[in-house]
Amino acid sequence: MTSPAWQLFIDLGVGSALLLCGTILRARVGVLQRLFLPAGVIGGFLGLALGPNGADLLPLSDAFAQYPGILIALVFAALPFAAASTTSGVLTRRLAHLWSFSTVAIVGQWGVGVALAAILLRPLWPDLNPGFGALIAVGFVGGHGTAAAVGEVYAGLGWPEAGPLAMTSATIGVLTAIVGGLVWVAWGSRSGQARHVGGFDQLPVALRTGLVPVNERVPIGVESISSNSIDTLALHGGLIAATALVAYGASQWAAEILPDIRLPVFCLAFVMASILRNLLRQTGTIDYIDRDTMGHLSGAFTDLLVVYGIASIRIPILVAYAGPLALLLVAGIGFCAMLFFVLGPRVFDARGGGYWFERSLFTWGWITGVTAMGIALLRIVDPRNESEALADFGVVYLFLAPVEIGLLTAAPLLLAQGHGLALAAATLVTAAALTAATIWRRASN
Repeated sequence: MTSPAWQLFIDLGVGSALLLCGTILRARVGVLQRLFLPAGVIGGFLGLALGPNGADLLPLSDAFAQYPGILIALVFAALPFAAASTTSGVLTRRLAHLWSFSTVAIVGQWGVGVALAAILLRPLWPDLNPGFGALIAVGFVGGHGTAAAVGEVYAGLGWPEAGPLAMTSATIGVLTAIVGGLVWVAWGSRSGQARHVGGFDQLPVALRTGLVPVNERVPIGVESISSNSIDTLALHGGLIAATALVAYGASQWAAEILPDIRLPVFCLAFVMASILRNLLRQTGTIDYIDRDTMGHLSGAFTDLLVVYGIASIRIPILVAYAGPLALLLVAGIGFCAMLFFVLGPRVFDARGGGYWFERSLFTWGWITGVTAMGIALLRIVDPRNESEALADFGVVYLFLAPVEIGLLTAAPLLLAQGHGLALAAATLVTAAALTAATIWRRASN
């Protein structure tokens, strides 16, 4: 019998091997390159096919499905240290329009999903959990990391199927991002909306294959402390792990004091890390924490999370929820398409040369899949970055994060307490009001 310590090592080794296989396949298989599938997604599909939920050829333990919930705590513990500092004065008019458009996408996905589940799906399928409508926002605008976080929350609230369903939603979202995005690119090229469309072969090698040429490589971080004391990676990794550990302890302590309220570990990890970052800044020691190193560690945790998350999807659960899940995802895709075609030209000023197509396409990529998908699509239609969409998003996301994390924290608890219609009404009214205000400001300028 394998000891728990060695089984953990085996699970980590298998996950890493799947990630490496995904990297090789992305670099060598043209179809995967044209789909811009991340190595983690490819490795996750391999794990699903060969692991315990498929052919059962991989020596993964029964606990591997719990790893995404642990890894997401590490990801959120790293985020405050990886974020750039800014102030509210940075939001110019152009950035405000992008923030409004993105915020409508976030709160709208919550509203559409929750409303559809409450009004249509739950009457048709009475056994559906009250949180079922959250799967659109959790999987699409959230992604695999958010899916792991919410799956962990709902598992503690008595809905263990939430994790596999959320991972499925996130995976469908990734495929929707690129397949739908390429359809929009073809339409934009024919209609003249895409002004600088380039072919796949014109994209940089790194974007196509995932392999960065020697002359284009950049450092992933800087050494902030002497290795005769502690290695820089050990310092940064230890800071992340210790913060997540404190968050876990706080979550367990809160559960004992307030048994009716569940505080997610990932949310507390983000709060603890934010507090620690401010303390380090006040004591003048924040300079020893390298933002790029933290960002890459967070990315590494996310890659493994995606592998374990997809590999842990249980097909029987998908079969059982096939009907309502299909309707929910179709509604989510339809909402995102409406944002692209209807709201995008009005917010980004199609008649005034506001690069509405490029900005809407980038937003489509990240609100259905991940930011990398948005970047890949943007490079096809805007190879010279004339729209400045990516640079603007880097600033805007700092102001989107509170919205996303706030909903991610509060919404599952509200849904579990039966406040689905109130949540749907609040988010849809917010989205409608923000849309009207943004269009009015655009028209008045």
